[in-house]
Amino acid sequence: MRVVGLMSGTSHDAVDAAAADLELRGDSILLTPLGMVSSPYPEELRAALAAALPPATTTMKDVCRLDTRIGQAFAAVAARADRELCGGRAELVTSHGQTVYHWVEHGRVHGTLQIGSPAWIAEATGCPVVSDLRTRDVAAGGQGAPLVSVFDTLWLHGRPGVAAALNLGGIANLTVAAGPGDPVAFDTGPANALVDAAVHALTDGRLDYDEDGALAARGSVDAALLRRLLDEPYYAKPPPKTTGKELFHWPYLRAALDDCDPLPIEDVVATVTGLTARTVADAVRSAGASEVVASGGGTRNPTLMAMLRTALGGIPLRTSDDLGMPSAAKEAYAFAVLGFLTVHGLAGTVPACTGARHPSVLGSITPGRRPLRLPEPARVPPLRLRMVPASGSGVAASEA
Repeated sequence: MRVVGLMSGTSHDAVDAAAADLELRGDSILLTPLGMVSSPYPEELRAALAAALPPATTTMKDVCRLDTRIGQAFAAVAARADRELCGGRAELVTSHGQTVYHWVEHGRVHGTLQIGSPAWIAEATGCPVVSDLRTRDVAAGGQGAPLVSVFDTLWLHGRPGVAAALNLGGIANLTVAAGPGDPVAFDTGPANALVDAAVHALTDGRLDYDEDGALAARGSVDAALLRRLLDEPYYAKPPPKTTGKELFHWPYLRAALDDCDPLPIEDVVATVTGLTARTVADAVRSAGASEVVASGGGTRNPTLMAMLRTALGGIPLRTSDDLGMPSAAKEAYAFAVLGFLTVHGLAGTVPACTGARHPSVLGSITPGRRPLRLPEPARVPPLRLRMVPASGSGVAASEA
């Protein structure tokens, strides 16, 4: 089955689409990557989205407009992926949508909201669309995250030692997928969220992120600010747990800065970059991981990666590219796999990772142009995911 996976993460800067040929064979999912395309959100849409996210307030009118315009943005990227990567032969699209709120109180997730109406995607591509993937796990008592844990446990199955997959997006999440016990997955805390917030605020909006980690590289970690940030109670909570920009945003960082002496922007950015490295490394050690395989936008920040290697000490750190999985496309491929599992009647969650009472088949299905015909339900859940090289397919992200 030829599937397009769509993803926009907590950095809400672009929509990524990865296409793959997926096949169930025995106890394995075979994934042949067909490539990735990525288009940034129009600046006006990104600004409107940022203005509506917590801790800001918004209106139902704005939510409706954002749901429509984000759905249209996803639809355009999906149609492009079908055309450029699938030769117009995509059979299914899976859309993560754009997370705008994750309702967490006292360590329990009560609800989650991803917007970007799938009807626009179905209309643009003619394909059925699997969407709204997180809510079913929340209804089953889970955190609704990290949903990539099912992909990670399949992908890293059989690796020696205790392998951990790390995603460095706006929020960092870790899946300890191999080892003597059950897998575990959780959000470790901010990855790029506070870095981006600091850069945007302290440059008066001239910059949105620390390109190539240049600002952090010129600064020094401030011990007092780092201690203040490490006092955050979230880090001490046991997994499974999840967090987001509902907690880690500019007013949160501004409050910490107000408790410390004035700092140059370079030192602020270096300190929040160091916070990410420290909290990820602490989580890796507490989970007993012996290897870390990283993906996501944070892998393109050499300062963050250098800090993380130092913080990890002797624990090897590599990127998913080293294992044949393009780091920029991994989450989009993961959601392609989740949609593939759904239409085959297979669970897309690992209860030990999300905290749910039971595994769940995820999402809602929006029909395409033709009558909806699902494959025969699979009888045996897969145990592993194997990458199959694609001759002549591109795997690097291309920008619109």
